[in-house]
Amino acid sequence: MLDRTTRYESLEEPQKRGQATEAIIQAAFVVRDVPVLVPTYDNEPYDLVVEVGGRFHRIQCKTAYRKSEGTVAFETISTRSRRDGYDRKGYDDRAEYFAVYDSINDNRYLISVSDAASDKMEIRFRKPKDGQRAGINWAEEYLLDERLEDLRRPS
Repeated sequence: MLDRTTRYESLEEPQKRGQATEAIIQAAFVVRDVPVLVPTYDNEPYDLVVEVGGRFHRIQCKTAYRKSEGTVAFETISTRSRRDGYDRKGYDDRAEYFAVYDSINDNRYLISVSDAASDKMEIRFRKPKDGQRAGINWAEEYLLDERLEDLRRPS
C-alpha cells in the first residue's frame, strides 16, 4: 500500500501538488477543531482564513521541497506570469501566516509572514554536520500544534 508521501510525490503537475497541499493543510486545521473559511475566488493573496482564539488569520499555503540534507524550503513570495514577464510579490500585509506542508517528513508548519525570510525560507529538521547552531530555523519551532497553542492564548 502506498503511503501519503509516496502518493504526494507521484503528483507530477505543480498545480495538483498545490491543491493537495491546500487540502492537507485545511484538513489539519479541521481535525484540530479550527474553523476554516475558503475564499470564493482563486486570486486572493491567501488560500484560507482560520479562526483561532476569537481572531481571524489569513493563511497562504505553501509546499516545502528538499533543499539540502536535513532541510526543506518553501517560497515566501508569489510569482505570477504576465505578458511583460513575471510579477513577484511578498505577503506582507496580504496574509498573516504561511501554512507549509512538508511531504518529506509529513509535517505541517505554521510560520508568521513577518518572521519568514524574504524570497525563500529553509527549515531544518536534522542537526547540521558542521555543528552550526546560530541562525537556524528549527522545524520543531514551527510545528502546527505548537503554533496553534500560541495563537489560542489570550493576547
